[in-house]
Amino acid sequence: MTAQKENIKHLLERNVDTIIVKDHLENALNSKKKLRVKHGIDPTGDKIHIGRAIVLWKLKAFQDLGHKIVIIIGDYTAQIGDPSDKLEKRPFLTEKQIKENLKNYLPQIGKVLDLKKTEVRYNSEWLSKLPFREASELADIFTFQQILERENFQKRLKAQKPISFREGFYPLMQGYDSVAIKADIELGGTDQLFNLIAGRKIQEHYDQEPQDVMTTKMLIGTDGRKMSTSWGNVINITDAPGDMYGKVMAMHDEIMPNYFELVTDANEKEITQYEKDMKGGRNPKEIKEILAAKIVARYHGKTAAQKATDEFNTIFRKKEMPKDIKKLTLPRRTLPIVDVLTKADIESKSEARRLITQGGVKINGETKKDPHEILTLKKGDTLQIGKRRFFKIG
Repeated sequence: MTAQKENIKHLLERNVDTIIVKDHLENALNSKKKLRVKHGIDPTGDKIHIGRAIVLWKLKAFQDLGHKIVIIIGDYTAQIGDPSDKLEKRPFLTEKQIKENLKNYLPQIGKVLDLKKTEVRYNSEWLSKLPFREASELADIFTFQQILERENFQKRLKAQKPISFREGFYPLMQGYDSVAIKADIELGGTDQLFNLIAGRKIQEHYDQEPQDVMTTKMLIGTDGRKMSTSWGNVINITDAPGDMYGKVMAMHDEIMPNYFELVTDANEKEITQYEKDMKGGRNPKEIKEILAAKIVARYHGKTAAQKATDEFNTIFRKKEMPKDIKKLTLPRRTLPIVDVLTKADIESKSEARRLITQGGVKINGETKKDPHEILTLKKGDTLQIGKRRFFKIG
């Protein structure tokens, strides 16, 4: 088998759940045609986790084969909200919220894709101009029954939770994106299958050849549940190397094979051997160290991965403080403990209060459990958040 055919085989199989239509896509890949490969990302938050990045790495495989990647930034669809994986109605996002979330999106995508070779489009370019009459024609392609048959909607119906008309518009808009950029194939997670198929039908409505569809497998959260930012069981691609490493070391042992397969470049033989080793009595921590280093190296490089490994061993095995502690500058020496945490790297006061009440915050080694406490800190005091994050007051 030639290297080209081997790369195509790997592209069609590794981390792939569904392909529509596989024979058509395989023939296109073996031809000299340069495909337009579409993927849409809604900026509903400001961070991309490694689960969402699975699709980005699959896009990179297409890009490495010379195909054109078209990233659709859903600055318009984000205002509507994709209901695909939600058991609650999404709130409307304001343009201001979306602009704020967009600030660091492209640099994060650029950790995986070559942005110089990537076409980046914003779907407000065409969706904001779509006439209501034309949108109604698109809505006529689908039925309420098809929309309500979706698993998450069925669960909401049984729980008597509201489903708005607005949520039914989302697959129409995502499908229209495919028309606007003339997509040959669209990629997404397994939860996106309905929306991707909708793109095929809407392209046919406009007399375009329907796009092929590829869905990638979904990553489990670090605690074994569905990966969700709101549950805190995610690893973000912007996480510092030490934080990324520590999150992997804290994950459940039984989900390691899922991570080796989906978010590293370990081959099938290696993954099988790791599973055999654990069943044979090898300490899971040793396997987890390999996994953690691979994930950190993927986003930060091998040097950062080695440093994260050394730092983790220093903190947890030798029970020492890490050598390079971040300096934390405060506006004044006396502050509520919640404000101190938000000046560090905790995103919200509610998250800060949760960490404190769970005993996850220490000042100079002393655990703090009162979220209303007022701290008076001096230069050189240490703040520890969780097991891995350390700060020295400057």
